[in-house]
Amino acid sequence: MTALLSLAWQSLLNRKGSVILTIVAVALSVALFLGVEKARSGAREGFGNTISGTDLIVGAPTGSVNLLLYSVFRMGNATAEVSWPTYRKIAERPDVDWTVPIALGDSHRGYRVMGTTLGYFDHYKFAGGQSLTFAEGRPFNDLFDAVIGSEVALELGYTLDSPLILSHGLGSAELGGGHENRPFRVAGILKPTGTPVDRTVHVSLEAITAIHVGWETGAKNPLADTIPEDMIRSFDLTPKTVTAIFVGLKRKGTILTTRRAINTNKGEPLMAIIPGEALAELWSVTAVAERALLAVSAFVIAVGLVSILTSILTSLNERRREMSILRATGARPHHVFFLLVLEAGLVGFLGALLGIVLVHSLIAVLAPLLQAQYGVSFGQGLPGMVDLAVLGAVTLASLVIGAIPAATAMRRSLADGLSVRL
Repeated sequence: MTALLSLAWQSLLNRKGSVILTIVAVALSVALFLGVEKARSGAREGFGNTISGTDLIVGAPTGSVNLLLYSVFRMGNATAEVSWPTYRKIAERPDVDWTVPIALGDSHRGYRVMGTTLGYFDHYKFAGGQSLTFAEGRPFNDLFDAVIGSEVALELGYTLDSPLILSHGLGSAELGGGHENRPFRVAGILKPTGTPVDRTVHVSLEAITAIHVGWETGAKNPLADTIPEDMIRSFDLTPKTVTAIFVGLKRKGTILTTRRAINTNKGEPLMAIIPGEALAELWSVTAVAERALLAVSAFVIAVGLVSILTSILTSLNERRREMSILRATGARPHHVFFLLVLEAGLVGFLGALLGIVLVHSLIAVLAPLLQAQYGVSFGQGLPGMVDLAVLGAVTLASLVIGAIPAATAMRRSLADGLSVRL
């Protein structure tokens, strides 16, 4: 077998031009398949790492996926708000350890603004329990302080004490959003997390109420700009509503009973979701698209394998004299058969190996950018079980495919002599 393997290798080197093209075709198909698979698993890991340690998320009745998307991923909008008395009722439940209310609806130059409490910086966890940490500055302690994510600071060039103006709604304009008379300043910049936190401007709930003084009817009252800041600070700025509530429980075992109690609240209608369950529901929605992408990638690998078959079949006529010489020097028909099978296996193995190297090289280059920009993690960039399984599957499939031209060559070698008629 070693002699046949060496002979197969020398035969490939003798036809290195066409062989290299076939190996590249297989490599590109394998790289595409693995790229899709790693992007899929990376996206899932990135979404899964966005929030941890939060037992329940409470909001107005809507779909569980929608509640998860707008409260955690800042995607979409809430259909309704939760009143402040209802929030206090939930926070005072005996089975609740901590709560973090959030208020959404404003923006700053295209980035979402989130009103919350100082408890957010203590209780919000990501990536398996990591806490938020500050690269510079501190949490907000003044009414018009803001804490920004790392991407906001990087893209907008903000540093500590940089002024910023919030816009009403989700517009991207710096000014003209209605809150230019209430400027904020950057009090803290968070370290990168690879989550939507990096793309969020955080302010206090009281600040959200303060900038909306004069907006009680839904439109800006022209007199709002005439109210001095000192007077604004003297107002009762307790919010009337919040968008959602992150809830931590004293005991994990009560999560189902607490969720049922909140969902069946007799007063204001509420919805409580378990983040992990909502994520699973989200993946069930996207599963069809994921399977379709993987199927297309698998077909691309099949095309690459067919290129191996085509390459060997088209060279059979040119190699009939070679096969006859091998027979004349003592090679048996099964030797000819295994020679071509090994050639096909070598091409498949080298192509799959090159594809794995290619995709991991791209990951090594692009992973930091994708992690920072989109929160998509690709692990450590080292080959894993999926890579080894693909390498083995492609090599095995190549060996099987190689049996087709090998059987043809074996039959011909039985009839051909040294004087092959070409």
